[in-house]
Amino acid sequence: MALLRDDCFDLGDELTPLGEALAVLSGRLTTVTGTTTVPLRQALGRTLAEDVIAPRDVPPHDNAAVDGYAVFFDDLDPEVETRLPVSGRIAAGHPLDREARRGEALRVFTGGPMPEGPDTIFMEEDCVEEDGTVTLKPGIKRGANRRFRGEDVKTGSVIIAAGQVLRAQEIGLAASVGRNELNVRERLRAAVFSTGDEVRDPSDEAPPGCIYDANRYAVMGLLEGLGCAVSDLGILPDSLDAIRDALAGAAAEHDLLITSGGMSRGEEDHVKAAVEALGSLHFWRLAIKPGRPIALGQVADTAFVGLPGNPVAVMVTFMRIARPVVLLLSGRRDIDPFRFRVPTGFDFKKKVGRREWLRARLVTGDDGTVTVMKHPAGGAGILTSMVESDGLIELPEDLGALDKGTDVDFLPFSEVTR
Repeated sequence: MALLRDDCFDLGDELTPLGEALAVLSGRLTTVTGTTTVPLRQALGRTLAEDVIAPRDVPPHDNAAVDGYAVFFDDLDPEVETRLPVSGRIAAGHPLDREARRGEALRVFTGGPMPEGPDTIFMEEDCVEEDGTVTLKPGIKRGANRRFRGEDVKTGSVIIAAGQVLRAQEIGLAASVGRNELNVRERLRAAVFSTGDEVRDPSDEAPPGCIYDANRYAVMGLLEGLGCAVSDLGILPDSLDAIRDALAGAAAEHDLLITSGGMSRGEEDHVKAAVEALGSLHFWRLAIKPGRPIALGQVADTAFVGLPGNPVAVMVTFMRIARPVVLLLSGRRDIDPFRFRVPTGFDFKKKVGRREWLRARLVTGDDGTVTVMKHPAGGAGILTSMVESDGLIELPEDLGALDKGTDVDFLPFSEVTR
């Protein structure tokens, strides 16, 4: 396992814009996961550990794009119909068993390998064949309906880059060049825990004054969505010794430790004290809403992330801060999610100098125009607002007032949960 720099999470004491903080992470964090080779059928969703270089061209030979007739373009009359004898047949997997000859047409089917010489293919519906002769209309372009060797993939080219999460399309592309297994990153091992005398697991009773532990389950779901192997440490007792021992044991077996709540700067919190006793802890002063406070550090050589306590803030800061940490530690480099520009259907004011996220849903009007609407609930404890939203509006630091109809950056949840 690669070691983290002791100061990799140190941002200093200044109020830091999110963009600068993410740039620091990208520059300082290294991949900590090892590699393993898996069969192609087990590679879906894994992170590629090395470039896939094509050992062959795709397609491996020129071939027909349609069912029809293959001819030499120079045999065609450009002004009137051309009649040629049909004297051969080519199908996928069944090439012509001789050299092609000038002055003939070859019946060809989609995917059939083109022999040397014939360079143009007529679609069968544009032709008339009678008594072994085909009539061809004028006007076709040289090379029509022909796929060329290597037009998709060239031998020696990098077709999938290391760090790519393997989707169905990458799996298919790897198969197309004959790869039946791939070298991928091992899953990041993440351990999740909660603390607090008032916190109860959903499997237990919640007496007066207690709450069920929504945060831990939400965080585990988010981690699993990113391909992590997640261990549930449960709810640790509110004891410094117990938390310290649990963190020390988990750090030896995991790449990331993550919790939520009890992370305010200066608070006499057992998690804070335990982390600092075993490693280092840096409180991030980010100009964001929702989200303060956030703590990042290390327990021995294992990364630690302490998220806020309110459930909406937990999910939002995970999506925009913890997610990049997870991706970088896992060997991925695509930490910046894709944003869509969408006009708003509301007015809004915010504090200048702070990046802010609004829960929102997309609405399609009667004219087919799509706008984005802010969820009416703004509190960081309203978890139903995340369920009833499609994603987040991300408002930049320099924005103070937002007028209805203004285009904004919209982050669908699908872009920040994988």
